[in-house]
Amino acid sequence: MLRPKMPDAAPLPIAHTAAMPVEHHHAPVTCSCAHAPMASASRPVSPFVSRGAGAVAAVLVVGVVLTALLATVAITAVSVSIAALVLRSLLNSAHKR
Repeated sequence: MLRPKMPDAAPLPIAHTAAMPVEHHHAPVTCSCAHAPMASASRPVSPFVSRGAGAVAAVLVVGVVLTALLATVAITAVSVSIAALVLRSLLNSAHKR
């Protein structure tokens, strides 16, 4: 039941030409019979949109985390350098007395 079925015959290859297609302009044909709406032959786009949105969200989260880590390292470096300057000035003033 869940196994895919192979087609009976392989489809013939279609030759594509590089010539410009000829455009025909015809008046629309109107009839009084009721037609069923045409089903869409294309695949749904929603799985691709959700996959793209997930990838964008992942990139944004990683970017935010890396930016926060970089800011943390920069703030720590500034704090350590200020503490070093304060200690150096305290030690220099203690040696002069």
